[in-house]
Amino acid sequence: MSHFESRDLPAIIGKIANWHQDRNLIEGSDDKAQVLKLIQELGELSDNICKNLTPIDDIGDIIVVLINIAVRNNLTIFECLEHAYNDIKDRKGIMVDGIFIKEGDKINIDLDSFGNK
Repeated sequence: MSHFESRDLPAIIGKIANWHQDRNLIEGSDDKAQVLKLIQELGELSDNICKNLTPIDDIGDIIVVLINIAVRNNLTIFECLEHAYNDIKDRKGIMVDGIFIKEGDKINIDLDSFGNK
């Protein structure tokens, strides 16, 4: 499967949104609580990456929480991704130690030591 194949992404997102509704995680929770859950899931992702374990469950769990936050803010995942893509599509920058630093960001390192002259 290609990394860009959707299979039926809208259907699974809808099932997840309904799962949140069925468990009162939209009206019965709030963005702050969901962000805390997101940070917990991000910690699990970090732990598994550091242990060289598969991140499949962690990535899925993070997306589940993001769907919750999107739904409670009357947004769709498509809208969020489209907004993010429009933000980054023309972005320029450099790679420093495996991290993309966008043009215009202040950094306090000697770029010559990274071979970026």
